Amino acid sequence: MYSLPKINGNKTLIFIIIFMFIMIIPTTAIMLTITTNPVYGQQDKTSFNATDSTNIQSIPAKKVQVGDIEIAYKMFGKGDPILLFNGASDGMDQWDPSFPMSLSSNHTVIAFDSRGLGNTTMGSKSYSMQQLANDAAGLLDALKLPKANVMGYSLGSFIAQQFTMMYPDKVNSLVLVASSCGGKDDTSKPPEFIKLQSEIVNKSLNNVSISQEEMKELVAASVGAGWIKLYPESLENIPTMQQAKPGLSPEAMNNQNNVGREWVATNWNGACDELAKLDKPTLVITGTDDNMYVPYVNSLKIVEKIPGAWLVQIKNAGHAVMDQYPEEIGKILNTFLSTTAQTN
Repeated sequence: MYSLPKINGNKTLIFIIIFMFIMIIPTTAIMLTITTNPVYGQQDKTSFNATDSTNIQSIPAKKVQVGDIEIAYKMFGKGDPILLFNGASDGMDQWDPSFPMSLSSNHTVIAFDSRGLGNTTMGSKSYSMQQLANDAAGLLDALKLPKANVMGYSLGSFIAQQFTMMYPDKVNSLVLVASSCGGKDDTSKPPEFIKLQSEIVNKSLNNVSISQEEMKELVAASVGAGWIKLYPESLENIPTMQQAKPGLSPEAMNNQNNVGREWVATNWNGACDELAKLDKPTLVITGTDDNMYVPYVNSLKIVEKIPGAWLVQIKNAGHAVMDQYPEEIGKILNTFLSTTAQTN
């Protein structure tokens, strides 16, 4: 498992006091401290069309046949398309609403349920990273979209990399959040955390209840020490796994866990070497407290290997960075996409 449920906390307070460190590589190492004031430009909600002003959860899903499965998706907004790959075991409605809505003022957002999750069927084909990339390519074809910007979070970032390598002509730019490019240079998660995750997956497969203490460990690892110091209430009233991910079957959880683990463990040159050859504008975002799920040093390695890649490091953020700072990440993506569109 590479993602966790929504984080409890005072979002209003968060937006008042958060700050980020941003470094753009490789031209110069620039370190900036910013607040949530309009550094990237506050989105004007009044400029959204009727669909854009709606919460993503309330937008009706559509379905389209792609190979052996029916894919459930939502497409909204205006402008160049951006395809979103979810974190592990998450459906398309798991994105914090402020994130896709901030993108939709300037981009056509495509969110979808991956094979076997949410309202997308499992199908009969073997479950693999390559197949998940094929599914996404088929979705773009079905929607008659020749190319898109591609963004992936956590496990979704692995799928986004696979998609980019298999279908480079379909990709305008690549955004990787809480990611690794795998291979022999990967920095793996701590052994004790691997053991915890394995035990939780096994319990889920065997219908054994997961304790509150285990869920607390997962949440603490996900949000990171800095966040807990700022918001100790994050570790209160933690939901059960069933409450956090309603409708998630043990089979689907196991499939997602295995496909991510196989990606990271594969002893090859890694995706970065191949991605570097493709010369796609790339943005990498990580929380500096992500030390358990996908250690943040892996994001630094991606940027080292891909010439011209942008790196954003967010302080007081863990692996759950997408839930911790959704609006800020939306602004960063809008800046990146508008900048690279001028040169792409």
